[in-house]
Amino acid sequence: MDIVDPRIEAYMAERLKRFDEPVLLEMEAEATRRGFPIVGRNVGVTLEVLARSIGARRVMELGSGFGYSAYWFARAVGPGGEVHCTDGDAANAEAGASFLARAGLGDRVTYHVGDAVEQLSLLDGPFDVVFCDIDKTGYPDAWRAASERIRVGGLYLCDNTLGYGGGTVFDDGDGPEAIREHNHLIAQDERFVSTIVPTREGVLAAVRVA
Repeated sequence: MDIVDPRIEAYMAERLKRFDEPVLLEMEAEATRRGFPIVGRNVGVTLEVLARSIGARRVMELGSGFGYSAYWFARAVGPGGEVHCTDGDAANAEAGASFLARAGLGDRVTYHVGDAVEQLSLLDGPFDVVFCDIDKTGYPDAWRAASERIRVGGLYLCDNTLGYGGGTVFDDGDGPEAIREHNHLIAQDERFVSTIVPTREGVLAAVRVA
């Protein structure tokens, strides 16, 4: 599903070529080779900008794969910052830790293998940012758990909130239904002010105000 005109996406991608670091290019090539879903460079930079804008030092990722989004958050938190990654596949965690170490960011990142929401419950909060990119049917429960662990002024960010896998949030099925419920819960939560940025497949951003 193309939310943004492909010509605009290409223009935006051209603007981001200065981020052509060897490890990042390797991660992007690995995603292409495996057909593995990553947020992509435009969304990655968006995540970094948002995290930097609030001076984030502690980030929790619900669903990290082999560390592509964590790369951008690790850049944002800076030396001494913390990015906690989760993945149910130990091989992804191992690959992610290796990529990020070679990028010079490994000391900022910790991988936790297991269910993302369960891992969140085991860690002390609050967090400056919680980023959600798990199986879409788990989005409502992820929001319920994450919203309690974000500081006032902190951010909840979530990918694929307008669609995923070529489909849209309007489609039938458990995944789209769960995304719609997730988006509705956030829109109605008076502790947060939220919007959905219509880039790629939709990035939801919610700032905690109370």
